[in-house]
Amino acid sequence: MDWDSALAQARLAQRAWASATVAQRLKPVRALRHRLVSNCDQLLALLSDELHKSTLESLGGDVLTTADALAWLERRAARLLAPRTIPSSDRPLALWGQSDTVHRRPRGVVGIIGTWNYPLFLNAVQICQALVAGNAVIWKPSEVAPRFAEWFASVMSEVGWPAHLFQTMPATREGGAQLADAAIDHVVFTGSANVGRKLAAHLGARLIPSTLELSGCDAMLLLDDADVELAAKAAAFGVSINRGQTCIAVRRVLLPRDQVEAFTQALLRHLPTQAHRLQLPAQEEQAKRLVDDALSQGARLLTAPGGPIVLGEVRPTMALCREAAFAPIVGLLPYHDLATALNDETLCPLALSFSIFTATPSRAQSIAATLRAGSVCINDVIAPTAHPATPFGGRGESGWGVTQGAEGLLEMTVPQVVSVRSGRFRPHYEQTPNQEPLLRGLLAANHAPTLAARLAGWWQLLRAAIKGGSRP
Repeated sequence: MDWDSALAQARLAQRAWASATVAQRLKPVRALRHRLVSNCDQLLALLSDELHKSTLESLGGDVLTTADALAWLERRAARLLAPRTIPSSDRPLALWGQSDTVHRRPRGVVGIIGTWNYPLFLNAVQICQALVAGNAVIWKPSEVAPRFAEWFASVMSEVGWPAHLFQTMPATREGGAQLADAAIDHVVFTGSANVGRKLAAHLGARLIPSTLELSGCDAMLLLDDADVELAAKAAAFGVSINRGQTCIAVRRVLLPRDQVEAFTQALLRHLPTQAHRLQLPAQEEQAKRLVDDALSQGARLLTAPGGPIVLGEVRPTMALCREAAFAPIVGLLPYHDLATALNDETLCPLALSFSIFTATPSRAQSIAATLRAGSVCINDVIAPTAHPATPFGGRGESGWGVTQGAEGLLEMTVPQVVSVRSGRFRPHYEQTPNQEPLLRGLLAANHAPTLAARLAGWWQLLRAAIKGGSRP
């Protein structure tokens, strides 16, 4: 790829695109959404063949979620990106005569390093948010799904984006490093914490901002009044969806010790029994290492080979509870004391999502306020995070910044304040003995603790203004 040429073309296209209205920017989004419906069967067959995804998972986790997110953009983007006038009531008296407007300006050229586990949803939403915000996009698709990348690039070329505004790099492992080296304005990366850490250091050295959606090791917490059957069904879904290849899959279940037997029996009943196939050998190696480590420290294997792996008597200090596993593995962590269990949760450096099951959601709300997780689901797992109006992102080693929702759209912009001053009141220009009493009057009039002191401040302010020939 000729970087100099690609970037020059992207910047020219972006400057013209930034002047387009949001309504104009949304036309290709609507066309893309409609194309997902008309080309659905073709896409489903491709995802099944290349990534071994079931039709049901692709429909629910990729196609429908993407269409919902695009429709939300069509409804909300114009309002969110509109200039915001600061109310005059928020204006300090010292800035009398000033009006301020906050504009959301595009970042410029955004590089997006995509992933493969939900190739349509995770890529299309990030790309379209960046484009609707007025940016150009250079997309580096995952080398794991090159056929999907070719299909998506073809569809994007047909829905009406201006030439050179959206560009696709070859789906190679080297492409990510090449994109990170380019003179772009922002990088969005979805992938492992290890790669994200290196990328952040590389970009930070050049002061290039980034949005990093990284690994997860998500926990499910059962309170003592939880519906054990419902929680077990949720855990079975959370560990096995997409064959465990989900960053917000359930990896740990924290539950009262007196619920362990009932929960385990219910979980084993709901787990799928078919053999799973992971996409990459490295995933298999990581899963084996984490399972072997847990077993060597006293954990018990509760499932037969072939399907999802359930480990009992897991402890929070085990690697399984502190590292990402992109595989269908879940550990059960019994607790006697809830406070201790929640304190142990801080040992995990990953903080992407968390789920709580209880008959009293108010208790879960209180616990949620103490957690580092980017999202907390009460009495459900995974699915709530696909809500198109809510942001998605993690904390700690799960990354920074967000995608999706209003916050994700605005992250593809930078705020610019435009201030207009009228009249002649400029106390900050004064370089006379009258300046100090004027500023002291302003301070007292606005911030003194008593009414009498504030009135005295106003009197001092008026006297100073008259003496200095200025008036607010």
